[in-house]
Amino acid sequence: MANLKGLESVVSQLREQRTNFVNQLRHVDAALAVLSKVDSGRSFTTPRRTMSASARKKIAAAQRARWAKVKGQQKVVPIAKSSKPRKRTMSPSARRKIAAAQRARWAKLKKAAKKH
Repeated sequence: MANLKGLESVVSQLREQRTNFVNQLRHVDAALAVLSKVDSGRSFTTPRRTMSASARKKIAAAQRARWAKVKGQQKVVPIAKSSKPRKRTMSPSARRKIAAAQRARWAKLKKAAKKH
């Protein structure tokens, strides 16, 4: 009979701990819900694209031109030209030469790696 009373006390203690754990889980769930709303549901940061100042100026000027057209105004702020000279482009033959030289370098490295 003493054995059953000890068992009943153990069971009651376990039930008490269980209710405490359930309450703690509710608090954790509530905290997670609040935090997910603060961060708009994102748990990680997304990398942002950066844009050059000249690109932002061009976009702003284009938007001003669109608004001027919508509003029917005649005076439109022109898109400012960059004072820097444009970058030169490579000819297709120059690209092919550079690519061939790079392939030769890689082949030389691979050949050296096979010897070791």
